[in-house]
Order: sequence, then structure tokens, then C-alpha cells
Amino acid sequence: MARLSARERPERERRLTPVREVCPGCGGRMRVRYDNCRNLVTLSGMVRLRLRIRRCEAPDCPRFHLPYRPEAEGALALPQHEFGLDVIALVGLLRHRDHRSVPEIHAALRGRGVEIAERSVTNLLDRYDELLASALTGGRHLRRVLKAQGGVILALDGLQPDVGHEVLWVLRDCLSGAVLLARSLLSSRSEDLVPLLEEAKAAVGVPVLGVIGDGQTSIRRAVAEALPGVPHQLCHFHFLREAAHPVFEADRTAKKELKKRVRGVRRIERSVEGAEEPAAEVARGYCAAVRSAITDDGRPPLAASGLKLKARLAAVADSLDRVAEKGGSRRR
Repeated sequence: MARLSARERPERERRLTPVREVCPGCGGRMRVRYDNCRNLVTLSGMVRLRLRIRRCEAPDCPRFHLPYRPEAEGALALPQHEFGLDVIALVGLLRHRDHRSVPEIHAALRGRGVEIAERSVTNLLDRYDELLASALTGGRHLRRVLKAQGGVILALDGLQPDVGHEVLWVLRDCLSGAVLLARSLLSSRSEDLVPLLEEAKAAVGVPVLGVIGDGQTSIRRAVAEALPGVPHQLCHFHFLREAAHPVFEADRTAKKELKKRVRGVRRIERSVEGAEEPAAEVARGYCAAVRSAITDDGRPPLAASGLKLKARLAAVADSLDRVAEKGGSRRR
């Protein structure tokens, strides 16, 4: 949908002048010939950039009459874009770190005062992915590091921020810890992952010693086709998760049985509802502790929910026993 009204005129103006005065083509002096203006939407509001443009006047120069724009402009926005790089960075952060959907990102930007259409959010996401890919694949320093270690061990995994959206696939070198490639794909089919692996293999310039990923069928097939003969190992997290699956199931059953034994909490809460004596206040505190223990889940397999619930209920029971020994009353 096209914009129905014009943007407000920016209240701030910023002047930018090229630092370089010597022509990169012939070495002659470039003179300021005219100003160029553009409006930019940033997180801090609208700003009007007034750009001083230099030109080389030497007829035999390969840059004759070509505009030389201020260098600082590239740190604020991409060419021919109305949104600043800070807006693009925030869009990428909300998407890939906070796993927000496009409507949620649009609402967050509008909440910060950024006038933007939902379709523009999708365009900025594409620009963010392109900038990220350029930053990850264009480093000479990374090639020197990989060459010194003699090979790479690829770690491959995909992240889907929401159901129905594209999947962000990331390839990382386990030896150096560097991210080698990142692409957003519409699906997780092996046919889409094969070109991704081949691109990463060509970019690193050293042998691929192994691949680490989960047990997804499409990943296994893609590795076998793109990197024949390269060992493919299940990552440690997925291996431990599969190994701990029987323990997890037993713990979940135990937690279910423990919950059955504390179902009378609501009855106790009703019996002391509205009462203001100290004993009633103590009873409500114990009931709140039990409810908190029931709703607080662990993080299996290293923090089992059932064992955590048992420990917290045992602490509540020990406290009640100490109250009873001191002459207090225990409500049942």
C-alpha cells in the first residue's frame, strides 16, 4: 500500500563535507560544486543531511565530473535508502536475537516513534542479511587464521524465528569460533543446503575436516552430497539430549506423581481466605511456596524438573515440621 501522506519535515539538519580534496583518479584538486540533500529516518528522529559534493574538473581524468560524496555518509545510511543504519541494525537484532516476527518488529519500531510501513520492515531485513553476509565472507584476516590452522570443522544449524517464516542458517568454524556464512532460506530441504555448504567450502580456502550438526535428515543428505567423505558428527548437545531422554521421561512421570500429592493447596487457601490472624498469614505463605514450586520448571537434562520439585517440596515439609516442633499448628 502506498503512503497516503507525506513525511513530516525534519527539524534537525546535519552538514557533511568530504574530507578528501585530492581526486583518486588523477591526483588533482577537487572543488566543491554543489550541495545535495536527503532526509533520513533514524531512531532518534528525522534528520536532513546536507551533503557537499566535490568534482574533478580535469577533462582527461577518468573521474571527470563524477560526484565525490562525503565519506561520513556511508556510516549513516546505505545509498538511496531513507532509513538509517541504526534502524537496520535494530531490525536485525529484533529478528535474529529476540526472534520477533515482522508485525512485532513493525510495532516495536512504531512504539519508538519510527514512521515505517510493514513492507519496509521486510525490505530492511533483506538489507540486514546482505550486510551480515558481506561482513562474514569478506575478511582477509579470517582467511589467514583458517590457513594457519590448516582446516575447518563446520558447525551447521538453522533457526526459524516463527512458524511460516524463513530459516536463518549459520555455518561456524568450531576451531576458531568464527562465523563463516549466514543465509536466510525459505526451507530446510537438502537441495537448499547443498549450495550453502558448497559456498562455505569455497569461501574458507582450506580443507573441511568435519561437520557437526543435528540429526536432521536434510542436513545429513546435504553433507553427504556437498562434502563426500567428510565425517559428520552429531553435536554434543543433541547427543546428550538423546542420551538423557529416558531419564527425562522418568523425571516427568515423577513430577506428575508429586503434583498429585499437593492438589489440596487450593482447599487450604480457601479455608484461610480473608483471615487476618498470624497463623492464616503463615498458611498463605506456605501455599504460595508450594504453588511456586509446582509452576517452576527446570531445564532438562541438566536440571530435571521432577528432582527440582521434590527438593523444594521437601524444604517446605521440613519447615512445617520445625514449626510443629516449636508448638505451632499445621493445617491439613
